Amino acid sequence: MLFDSDVLIFALRGSSAAQQAIDSEHDPAVSVVTCMELLMGARDRQDAREIRVLLNAVPFGILPLSEDIGHRAAVYMEEYGLRSGLDVPDALIAATAMEHGLTLCTGNQKHFRVIADLDLRPFRA
Repeated sequence: MLFDSDVLIFALRGSSAAQQAIDSEHDPAVSVVTCMELLMGARDRQDAREIRVLLNAVPFGILPLSEDIGHRAAVYMEEYGLRSGLDVPDALIAATAMEHGLTLCTGNQKHFRVIADLDLRPFRA
């Protein structure tokens, strides 16, 4: 299971539903893009430490970008960007899930649901 940034943000804010969703997975994973989004949202060094603690406490596989992920994300942007609001980070996260054959757990289905073959697992806090 690949977790989107919003699920991890809920977990950082103390959501038991988010923590349970993460803990219930045998091999939880995140895209390196998700790590960057989380760190970009840190208000200070304490926030950044809490993000790092979460990423280390749960043995997340952090999936790097690759040429194939970049190509697939570019195709998604061309195909879906204008009509759905899909942005670059979301395109890269969706492409990561597809390239690794993973389900994407997200509370932000609006941008992702246009990608027909993407296996989505809705998350509600």
